[in-house]
Amino acid sequence: MISQTLFEKLLELRLPAMRKALREQSADPQYAQLAFEERLLLLVELECTRRTESRVKRWVKMAEFSMQATVEDIDFAPERGLDRRFILELAQCQWVDKALNILVLGATGTGKSFLTCALGMAACRLGYTVRYVRTSRFLHTLARARQDGSYLNLLRSLTKTDVLIFDDWMRDPISLPSAQDLLEVFDDRFGKSATLIASQVPVAEWHSRFPDPTIADAILDRSVHNAHRVSIAGDSQRKLRGFRAMSHT
Repeated sequence: MISQTLFEKLLELRLPAMRKALREQSADPQYAQLAFEERLLLLVELECTRRTESRVKRWVKMAEFSMQATVEDIDFAPERGLDRRFILELAQCQWVDKALNILVLGATGTGKSFLTCALGMAACRLGYTVRYVRTSRFLHTLARARQDGSYLNLLRSLTKTDVLIFDDWMRDPISLPSAQDLLEVFDDRFGKSATLIASQVPVAEWHSRFPDPTIADAILDRSVHNAHRVSIAGDSQRKLRGFRAMSHT
């Protein structure tokens, strides 16, 4: 019999998965046929798996994705124009290691947010920290941080984030102070961290939407020129889901 002291020590060492698995081994006589090293390896692997799953859950929660999305659930229907091989390659996150960017472009409702969240989830699974933001709300957060004195701390936390996702990029007008804040963010991250941008506005129109051409040049230089581009075609996914729902009523 395994002593209660051993179980208590495993609990004290914060090895709950190993403790649970050891109880299961002690209750199953088949494990007695395995060598000590084999049984120990099984226990260690279970504990490592549990810790990895816990870390991923924590990173996903911190990312604050707008929806649950995975690469496995992406619709690669021909009319959407998505290159399956390229998307699966992006899901390996080498672009994150190289501090590159991704621009996801397409009309309203084509699934840009889903794709960005799916790629963000892929990054979380591989151990990268991710933060998802809607651009207009994020700019309000930066403005408040300037007022309450937490601005520099926020910038530092953003710099340490491996993948920063901007959704609804350029959808709303941008004030001069907000443009200056964005430049601070991109300046800190350039060459160090990766950024993912989803926008329904064509890249050719981004420059004219900034209130200052010099700031526009600087932000685009740090966001566009070192970025992979993914364009999504086809009809609105919301519209298609609505038609499907109506057809079943």
